[in-house]
Formats: sequence, C-alpha cells, structure tokens
Amino acid sequence: DAARLADELRLEQENAQHCEKQRKTLDNQVKEMQVKLDEAEQVAMKGGKKVTSRLEQKIKDLESQLDNESRRLVDAQKAQRRTERRIKELSFSQEEDHKNHERMQELVDKLQNKVKSYKKQIEEAEEIA
Repeated sequence: DAARLADELRLEQENAQHCEKQRKTLDNQVKEMQVKLDEAEQVAMKGGKKVTSRLEQKIKDLESQLDNESRRLVDAQKAQRRTERRIKELSFSQEEDHKNHERMQELVDKLQNKVKSYKKQIEEAEEIA
C-alpha cells in the first residue's frame, strides 16, 4: 500500500513538474507575445500617424481646390451676367435699329411717291403748256 502511495506521489510530483515547465514555457511565450504586441502597436501608431498626416494634408489640398473652384464659379457667374446684360442691350439696340430702318423705308417710299406725283404733274403741265 505504501508502494502504491509512493508511486502515486512520484507520478503527481512528475505531473506537477511537467505542469510547472509548461507554465514557465507559456509565461515566456506570453512575455514574447507581449513584446511583439507592443512593437506592433508602436509600428501601427507610427504608420497611423503618417497616414493621418497624409490624409490631413490631402484634406487641406482638397479644401484649397474647393476654394479655388468656388472663386472661379463666382467669377464665371459674374461674367455670365455681364454677357447676358450685354446681349439684352444689343438685342434692344437691334430692335430699335430695325424699327428706325422701317420708318426710314416708309419715308423713302412716301418721298418716292411724291417725286413720282410731282413728275406726273410736271408732265401734265408741260402737255397743257
């Protein structure tokens, strides 16, 4: 009975030693993994800062482009309004010129008719005389 207890004790001690070795191995692995994790976090932080910095610069560039395009749009709209105003002025002027031309043509037609009438009167007067 004592031999059996001695065997069980020896097995338990061997098992405890084996478990202790595994625990130490796992502790070392945990420490190594923690170091790797810390390094990876540092690399990620550096990379993240670089990416953040690049993205912030890109945002600034895009905002600047937006401001430039907004100014160009305002300038283009002003130019369009000036052009539309000039077109209206020219259209009005063309209409007035057309009306004046028609009036002048009517006057020319009336004067030509008067001239014909006077010629006819002169011819009739010459025939009578």
